[in-house]
Amino acid sequence: MKSFRLASLNLNTWLLFVQYACCFGVEVTMTTGAALYFVDEFDQSTEAAAALASIFGWLNLFARGLGGFISDIMNVKMNMRGRLLWQMVSLVFEGAFIICFGYAKTLGASIGTMVAFSLFVQTSEGSTYSIVPYVCPRATGSVAGIVGAGGNVGGVIYLFMISKMDYDKGFVYMGWSVICSAFLCLVINIRGYSRGLRRMGESEMSGQVSANNNNDDENSKVIVFGENDGVRKHDENDEEAGGDDKRVVNDNHGDNTGSTTCVCKELNRENET
Repeated sequence: MKSFRLASLNLNTWLLFVQYACCFGVEVTMTTGAALYFVDEFDQSTEAAAALASIFGWLNLFARGLGGFISDIMNVKMNMRGRLLWQMVSLVFEGAFIICFGYAKTLGASIGTMVAFSLFVQTSEGSTYSIVPYVCPRATGSVAGIVGAGGNVGGVIYLFMISKMDYDKGFVYMGWSVICSAFLCLVINIRGYSRGLRRMGESEMSGQVSANNNNDDENSKVIVFGENDGVRKHDENDEEAGGDDKRVVNDNHGDNTGSTTCVCKELNRENET
């Protein structure tokens, strides 16, 4: 429960919740209603409309991964600012093509714009989950669960909206809502990485790092895993720990001839479950 509390009290979790509602929610809506749209607007048969609607889903084969891949590239070039910039650009293009889809008057134009905004729907989904692990590292699973739920919430809202409006008006409103959500990237503050798209100064960055290190030092412990899978905890001043904040894993599986020792840092914070 502490993990879920940490995630739910983090503003970034809910900002990504809204953004995921505006990409995966659109996908849920189109998966459910695209075939009916082609039947009602262009007098397509049920079989033909279903085939056209399936085009939207086929882009899942590569586009979602592409969104995450581009986010990684932007991270190399601009750090977290790059991830957030790509997230914003992807959502803006998604919303713009949804508006174009709403105004399309021919079957060909509708198919073309649907393919375009489907591409950016998927890249936005991949981009969103490339940011999730940075929001609250101690509660990544809870953050991912809350953000993922946003997609279902968005699907319900958009389906209700489309059912109560004309198609063109419904898709235009949907597109503008997606564009508005893109600018939430300006207020996403990933601690220790960036404040929106603004570059953090060295003093500001070092201040956040120092605060993190102080919190870690107050609550750090050493955990040693032995051959009998027992767990012993030592304070960081313990002689066996040698004053270092480490975790030692001895993985010999009962074989005295082939053991592997892995040393890595363990930070056991007071809010962890």
